[in-house]
Amino acid sequence: MLFVCVKNGGKSQMAAGLMAKEAGDTVEVHSAGTKPGTAVNAQSAESLLEVGVDITTEQPKPIDPELLARMDYVITLGREARVEEVAGPVYENWDTDEPSNRGIEGMERMRLVRDDIATRVRDLHARLTAG
Repeated sequence: MLFVCVKNGGKSQMAAGLMAKEAGDTVEVHSAGTKPGTAVNAQSAESLLEVGVDITTEQPKPIDPELLARMDYVITLGREARVEEVAGPVYENWDTDEPSNRGIEGMERMRLVRDDIATRVRDLHARLTAG
């Protein structure tokens, strides 16, 4: 499974960390960015530490075409990340909550983003294991 956002510093890193916690070793989890930044968002990492997920050693990375081709699922997060689709993976977009549109910033914003992504991760994992 590959989670993709633009910078690979926040949402996709959060989703990958949360899925790794949810699924354990049953799912191979990766994240990438369409235009990777230089570091993981500190507030994203801090919000995940609050729920027992550590992404502090992760680094933003570009989409690896070979990795993309062997994934079963590619999940884009937000409205801006666009992945050129290749045959094989199932593609899904999560139009995630953006609390800053409601004037919510800082850690309060990041916790809301984290919780939205966590709900989506749990739902996806449940769909994958229901069969």
